[in-house]
Amino acid sequence: MLNIFGKSTGKFCDQVSRRSFIKIGSLGLAGLSLPQILNAESKTGKSNSHKSIIMIYLPGGPPHQDMYDIKTDAPVGIRGEFKPINTNVSGIRICEHLPRLAKITDKCVFVNSLVGSVGQHASFQCMTGHSNNNQPAGGWPELGSALSKLNGDPLAISPAYVNLSPRMQHAPYNFGKNSFLGMGHTPFNPNGDMKQDMTLNGITLERLDDRKKLLQSFDRFRRDIDNNGGMNGMDVFNEQAFGVLTSGRLVEALDVSQEDPAVRERYGKGTDKKQGDAAPRLNEQFLLARRLVEAGARVVTVSYSFWDWHGNNFGIAKQNFPDFDQAITALIEDLHQRGMAEDTTVIAWGEFGRTPTINNKAGRDHWPRVCNALLACGGMKTGQVIGTTDRLGGEAEDRPVHFQEIFSTLYHNMGIDTQQLTLPDHSGRPQYLVESKYNPLPELV
Repeated sequence: MLNIFGKSTGKFCDQVSRRSFIKIGSLGLAGLSLPQILNAESKTGKSNSHKSIIMIYLPGGPPHQDMYDIKTDAPVGIRGEFKPINTNVSGIRICEHLPRLAKITDKCVFVNSLVGSVGQHASFQCMTGHSNNNQPAGGWPELGSALSKLNGDPLAISPAYVNLSPRMQHAPYNFGKNSFLGMGHTPFNPNGDMKQDMTLNGITLERLDDRKKLLQSFDRFRRDIDNNGGMNGMDVFNEQAFGVLTSGRLVEALDVSQEDPAVRERYGKGTDKKQGDAAPRLNEQFLLARRLVEAGARVVTVSYSFWDWHGNNFGIAKQNFPDFDQAITALIEDLHQRGMAEDTTVIAWGEFGRTPTINNKAGRDHWPRVCNALLACGGMKTGQVIGTTDRLGGEAEDRPVHFQEIFSTLYHNMGIDTQQLTLPDHSGRPQYLVESKYNPLPELV
């Protein structure tokens, strides 16, 4: 890894020093592959639209029947203690601890019959749409990696794919891994592991305006890497690309302190304390995601809190639901107010649901048979619920929606036809991003 050091004064909302933000992966500059950087003048096959996706990953599996699908007619040991409240869409009711969402339900879609979970306590399916078993040569690409390849702009201010997630203790929760698309399309991660970073030979952000020194410094870095074969086949550096890298606008996008205090207050703070073995409940990362989309990012991912509540389900929910309610509604309203809602899709989900039966620790256990997802914006037909579950909330009863149907919809919102497009894996075999039997949700498009 390669870091370009900035000023050490001040920190961002997640307490990461400003020094940490301009980072270059082993074969990529701030998330852009070196071939893209070196051939920045070429935009062949790249889209110039501003369409993007913000994905909120809820690691651990949120309790679907306590959020958007409360079963008031179920027995006491199943329905739980939460009551449903009316929303601003007639006939749609959600949890009483999500009152802000209830006021903007016309801008949301609740998918209550999500099926196809492989039941793994991992982010892989939420990020790729696939199981991590029987992968093609090189491995399935994450949504952000695929869109970096298909929609990334080498001259954009921001990397195409940005992962705001911290490194989580439960390793399978983590994502941002390599795939058959190559290291150049792994995400830029402001919170990545610093231990393997290398200094760009003393060059700081304050000195990056000196292009000659910058190029010399890269030449020295390249010679060092060439010794171990790490840059075989790379072309001559394109000086225009360094203008993008050194513009400072990416750093500005990552600095939420530049936001109006009233906007930051709308999003709330949450807590920077790590929850369980997953992530903190940092509300300002939702705001940061919006800023990165404004700067040109195609996909921004956020990991929010910890949802594996085998005990004290309702007590922990009372801590998490209000913060999540504030952050997600602020994001959705913000996108609408800024004229970004048509082009920016928001999705919030976890890897599976929870058991209908409440256990003897007042918790809910793992339940891959059905779960839920919240979608918003993206030019979709909002203000609706898709699918229902049975009386106990344990099975999809009407209109089961598969994970891959969600992915087909997300790609569709980005202008990509998953029925036609293929990408070659490491063996040269063409791979569809989504299985051909799954189409975008007609209810939304």
